[in-house]
Amino acid sequence: MMSGSVTYTVQLRPEPEGGYTVLVPALPEVVSYGESREEALENGREAIHAVLEYYDAEGIPRPDDVVPLLELVTVAA
Repeated sequence: MMSGSVTYTVQLRPEPEGGYTVLVPALPEVVSYGESREEALENGREAIHAVLEYYDAEGIPRPDDVVPLLELVTVAA
């Protein structure tokens, strides 16, 4: 059962048609969407909660947070 709080890094990917897709590197099952940043974060929070409840019910250990490294790479066009 969930208790306390846990923090996971989320990625907000702006979509060409508007809104944001939410990805959670530590929880690849979590893919969510929101039309605004606030909605995307709330939907992501709900998805994280659901996945963690499933993990707890199945006895799956909760993974540690994963903070992705971002780098810029230049290539010839």
